Amino acid sequence: MSILVNSGSRVCVQGITGHEGMTRTRLMAEYGTTIVAGVTPGKGGRQVWGIPVYDTMFEAMEATEKDGGIDISVMFVPPTRVKSASLAAIESGVKLLIIIPEQVPIWDVMEIADAAKSHGASFLGPNTLGVLTVNQAALGIIGGAARSAKDFFKPGKVGVTSRSGGVTSSIAYYLSRVGIGLSTICHIGGDEVIGLPQQEVVKKFQDDPETDVIVMFGEIGTNQEEAVADLIMKKEITKPVVAYIGGKGAITGTRFSHAGAIIDDGKGTREGKIQALKAAGAHIVDIFDDIPKVTREVLSGVEKG
Repeated sequence: MSILVNSGSRVCVQGITGHEGMTRTRLMAEYGTTIVAGVTPGKGGRQVWGIPVYDTMFEAMEATEKDGGIDISVMFVPPTRVKSASLAAIESGVKLLIIIPEQVPIWDVMEIADAAKSHGASFLGPNTLGVLTVNQAALGIIGGAARSAKDFFKPGKVGVTSRSGGVTSSIAYYLSRVGIGLSTICHIGGDEVIGLPQQEVVKKFQDDPETDVIVMFGEIGTNQEEAVADLIMKKEITKPVVAYIGGKGAITGTRFSHAGAIIDDGKGTREGKIQALKAAGAHIVDIFDDIPKVTREVLSGVEKG
């Protein structure tokens, strides 16, 4: 199983004819992602790596409808065009958006969130590397070259969710290096306002029968990790959560890494997040390099039952 994407998911790439769109489309397809269409206004009728390009999302949806339509749209468009691209995807019937660009205006993200809620859709990002389900599909810029990703990441029972793009890949790599298999690797995005925060991704792992342990990289700022702790306390999350919280050296008012990681008036502190997760029963890792060791111990305990 998996969360968000699998080998059967039908994907469209918005901005497919740009340099980044073309490059990442090839890498995603090589990993196994089923890409059925691309969209770039004014470029309809072309092909990119054998994938048909359409002028609008509605045209792409109509052209693919008889074969199952489009489940997911991955966006490689300028940040100022993210809102229009997102609204077009949502209104055409796409249920999951992967919004790669950073520096998307916050008011645009809020409008996208409102439209998504109205249409029963959701989105990952903005400012996300994307999501990868091991040996099935990759969305966005996560995983790199297909051969490397398939060599590094092995299928298994551990799901990874992270607020840092670089750390998402690092955790997945270090877990795989010691023989721990993975289900899905998810970077939720580094902005302050995002579509699927930690608590929503953790709930999806809870519902995934093939994920036994959840590894979460959290940071200062926002209340996402506290929300996860609350879900554990309420028994809505019963699978073990291994958590590392970054930002030990951060001070109030100073941004740590990206927009969503900032302590404001004492809220969103590393200490507060750790205390909340510890009280809920999560497995807190104090040293980053110990994540594989602690995860192995927790996974072993689950397997022994």
